[in-house]
Amino acid sequence: MTVNVYMIFNGNCEEAVAYYAKVFATGPAELSRFGDMPPEPGQEMPEEMKNRIMHASLDIHGSAVMFSDAMSDAPIAIGKNINVTVISDDLHKMTKEFNQLGQEGKVQMELQETFWSLGYGIVEDKYGVVWMFSHDDGRQ
Repeated sequence: MTVNVYMIFNGNCEEAVAYYAKVFATGPAELSRFGDMPPEPGQEMPEEMKNRIMHASLDIHGSAVMFSDAMSDAPIAIGKNINVTVISDDLHKMTKEFNQLGQEGKVQMELQETFWSLGYGIVEDKYGVVWMFSHDDGRQ
């Protein structure tokens, strides 16, 4: 199990990733764009989202620092744009932790299967810290 930092930007994620890659001499990151996602039936993706970054990661001093753009219709406030990410191969333990944080917090996205994970969810705890949980089953 690892705990990582996830930074979220308002449409300038690609620029930020390139900047951090240069600063920390990591080399270029692989960029996954929202437009690369499989289509969701009945959910049309806005054109302005297709080129935004869905996911990127850099190895900075041995830690994975991950990046994404926010949805264009839900910009993120600077200062609330850094989340803590829990990545685990133990879905049962991860689900228990997610549910505990959600009891007194606010679930932003139910823990659910996605095209990249058997379990992914987002919860804001009672202190306002946003936690992203992702089951690592080899799809990432």
